[in-house]
Amino acid sequence: MKPVLHAIGELRGVRGPVVLAVGVFDGVHLGHQAVIRRAQDLARACGGTAVVLTFDPHPGRVLRPDGGPRLLTTTDQKLELIFGMGVDAVLLLGFDLELAAREAGDFVRELAGACSPLGGICVGSNWSFGRGRGGNFELLKGLGKELGFEAVGVEAVESVDAAGVISSTAIRASVEAGRMEEAEGLLGRPYAVRAEVVRGQELGRRLGFPTANLAVRNDALLRDGVYAVRVLVDGRAWDAVLNYGLRPTVAAGVPERVMEAHLLGFAGDLYGREVEVAFHRWLRAEQRFDGVESLKAQIARDCAEAARVLGSGV
Repeated sequence: MKPVLHAIGELRGVRGPVVLAVGVFDGVHLGHQAVIRRAQDLARACGGTAVVLTFDPHPGRVLRPDGGPRLLTTTDQKLELIFGMGVDAVLLLGFDLELAAREAGDFVRELAGACSPLGGICVGSNWSFGRGRGGNFELLKGLGKELGFEAVGVEAVESVDAAGVISSTAIRASVEAGRMEEAEGLLGRPYAVRAEVVRGQELGRRLGFPTANLAVRNDALLRDGVYAVRVLVDGRAWDAVLNYGLRPTVAAGVPERVMEAHLLGFAGDLYGREVEVAFHRWLRAEQRFDGVESLKAQIARDCAEAARVLGSGV
């Protein structure tokens, strides 16, 4: 992975002109990508270096600890997606109340002072920052004239398939409702989670459909039910059927939600492995069956439907 910086002063070691793409970028969706690509274009034009400036934790989690957003990506996922776009470096700033209280102008002047020189700052046109969210694009343009950098406001990207502009909030709503195709259209890729395969009760194995029990690191956003997914294991994607929920037939009364995936055609031991699960379609709601045989028959139908949806032919 390319350099991850953690302090504004580290920008002094970056070859100038430095062009910053600034934002929270949860999900790195198509709108975020437009901001980042604009910074890359500007950096190429001036012979400089494109750097993405983002924050961890999410500012909303700090400012609203009891009501902050559930996130589409872990920090690791976000960094990998950003670097996958070919940026030169990421400045990952720790967000806290002290940073939140800084005046917007002071924050930008510190960025400019650390770069040799600062060639530009690209943000979404509705970006706000600084104490009391007092900074906006108009302020950024004024500071650009004062300090000698180009301020670029990238207009929101309109969705082709859904109403309104693309936003992390809209994508969260799509995922929570099980509209996985819609989420994919807004993200520019399937919604995905990272998980470790852990030991479960091995109920799937006893039913003839061995499953990987997944301890997920992402925030819980999903609708309960059965999904057609692809599970990435050591660089290979396996078509799979996944259940997320309370398993009412075999685990009635257990209040904890479980995520488990049956990988079509896979034979092997996944315990302790880190995998990524990409969600392609919500197939059906969870339901209680009148017995194990009815459940097994439905799982077989789910496998067939997942294979059809994913085009595996398994």
